[in-house]
Amino acid sequence: MVHSYHEVLRLESRLESVDRAQSQAQLFALEAGFDETGRHQVAMAVREIVINAIAHGNAYDPAKRVKLEFELTPAELIIFIQDEGSGFDPSHQPDPLSPENLLRQSGRGMLLARAFMDQIDFQPTPHGTSVRMCKHRPGSNGQGNGDAAPRA
Repeated sequence: MVHSYHEVLRLESRLESVDRAQSQAQLFALEAGFDETGRHQVAMAVREIVINAIAHGNAYDPAKRVKLEFELTPAELIIFIQDEGSGFDPSHQPDPLSPENLLRQSGRGMLLARAFMDQIDFQPTPHGTSVRMCKHRPGSNGQGNGDAAPRA
């Protein structure tokens, strides 16, 4: 198991980039020691936020990129996702669990990411929106969602 690692990817604003992001998230979650459930949670959180960055942040603009950064520390897996859009305020997003939104085809990505990760923060920047997600590694002192049992 890798103890510390850092990687940065620049993704095109195309839906095909989502699969690449999800695959990389799976690999980092595996290296971090997460069980199958934890790996799936990390990959789904990355998938949902990257889709939002491409579709809503960058509006599929081929001139814009999504920066995807993985940082693996002894205690946690940290993921940064940044688009080059005009930014948004997550507090103004409709509640995906309210009755009028339950049948909508979209709008649950942030809810899923929040449920699957231990911490998620949205930060508007002068160059888009930056999302920082964190999940405690199995065997660390954190109480992460979907963590595997500590390795012997």
